[in-house]
Amino acid sequence: MEGTRRDGAELGDLAETEGARRASGVSATGGAAPDPEVPAKAKRRQFSAEYRLRVLREADGCKAPGEVGALLRREGLYSSHLVLWRRQREAGALSGLRGQKRGPKPKGQDPRVKQLEKENARLQRRLKQAETIIEIQKKVAGILGIPLKTLDEDGND
Repeated sequence: MEGTRRDGAELGDLAETEGARRASGVSATGGAAPDPEVPAKAKRRQFSAEYRLRVLREADGCKAPGEVGALLRREGLYSSHLVLWRRQREAGALSGLRGQKRGPKPKGQDPRVKQLEKENARLQRRLKQAETIIEIQKKVAGILGIPLKTLDEDGND
């Protein structure tokens, strides 16, 4: 009577009738093995704007306790999805509800253009300063009676 229970069932029968499972998840009866094929790279789920809006409307309409949880289970979502989508809606980003692309953001313009604009502004300031100095020199020469040659008289550019 070592291998039987009080109701007369064999211990070996007990494992089969109660659907005992091994740690690997395979049933003790030797059922179908799980598919060993694993995709090379997992694909991220992407939710359309219409879908997000629909789920948010449904979640906002849930009044009874447990309704939101049932909605999340039915749709296969996490509560963090709702939190993120609600924040986006409050921030006004929900108007389009477009997902943000990952990775570095495209640059508006070539960084060299910015450098050249900066250098151009610096040279403009120096030119203005030089023109001011030349005007003062002309006035001083006029006061002292020193004749100045113009570029046309020199023959130089």
